Amino acid sequence: MSENNMTKSFQPIQEHMPVEEVLAQVYEALQTKGYDPVSQIVGYIMSGDPTYITSYNNARYLISQVERDDILELVLKVYIKVVLGD
Repeated sequence: MSENNMTKSFQPIQEHMPVEEVLAQVYEALQTKGYDPVSQIVGYIMSGDPTYITSYNNARYLISQVERDDILELVLKVYIKVVLGD
């Protein structure tokens, strides 16, 4: 079989959105749907249950692409910077 007739596999490059952008989009989707975004995101972080996050605007998919510990790390860094001025 010639090389031109062979099936080739294509792997798309996965570009991950920064955690800050994911949280902003998830927050907005939750707020738009009438949920308390902070409570819902905390529920997701604590349990790992994706049903805390609405599927509206792909929010559930987006947050599932981010590790929960990365979310906690970002939140803690921002808290320390803002509250403690460090």
